Amino acid sequence: MAGFRLLVGLGNPGAEYEDTRHNAGAQWIEALARMSQCSLCTEKKFFGQFGKVFIGGQECYLLIPTTYMNLSGKAVQAVCQFYKISPQEVLVVHDELDIAPGTVKLKKGGGHGGHNGLKDIISKLGNNRDFGRVRIGIGHPGHASQVASYVLKKAPSDEYQKIEQTIDESLRYYEDIVADNWNSVMNHLHSFKA
Repeated sequence: MAGFRLLVGLGNPGAEYEDTRHNAGAQWIEALARMSQCSLCTEKKFFGQFGKVFIGGQECYLLIPTTYMNLSGKAVQAVCQFYKISPQEVLVVHDELDIAPGTVKLKKGGGHGGHNGLKDIISKLGNNRDFGRVRIGIGHPGHASQVASYVLKKAPSDEYQKIEQTIDESLRYYEDIVADNWNSVMNHLHSFKA
C-alpha cells in the first residue's frame, strides 16, 4: 500500500523553544499522537521522541527529533535505516516562512528553501528530496537577517492561534495525508485560511 510510514515533526528541544514558530511541525506530531492515543517516548537510538501508531490499518512511526533543528536528519536517517524506510515513505511536517500564518500546503520533493531542518534531512537521506512535506505557514519577518530570531520566537497570540487552527484543520485529514490521497485534501487545505 502506498503512503507514508515515517511522520516527522520538526522543532527544537527544550522548554525555551516550546510553542515557538520553528516548532510548528513538532506540535503537529504531538497533536496527532494525542489523537491516536500514542505515547511518544524518548528513544536514544533514534535521537528523538518516537512512537508507533496504526493509521488506516498501516503501521506508522511518529518521530520528533530531539537534536537541534539543523541536525534533524540524524534522527530521520536512524529510523529509516532501522525500519528500511525509503525517502518517498517519509513525511516531514515543518514551519514554512514562505506562506502566511493560518495557511498550510502539502508538497512532495523540492529544495529546502533555507530551512536548516530540511537541509539536514536531505543531506542525510543521500541528497534525496523526494519525501513529502506538510508546510505550516508562519509568515516571513520581511528580511533575511531577521529570520533566525523570528523563527525562534513565540508568535503573538492572534498569529499563534492561526497556526494552531491550521494544525487542527490539517489533522482532520491526517488519514488521507498519510495514505497519500492528496488530491481531495489539497483542494481543501490549500484554500483553507484560519
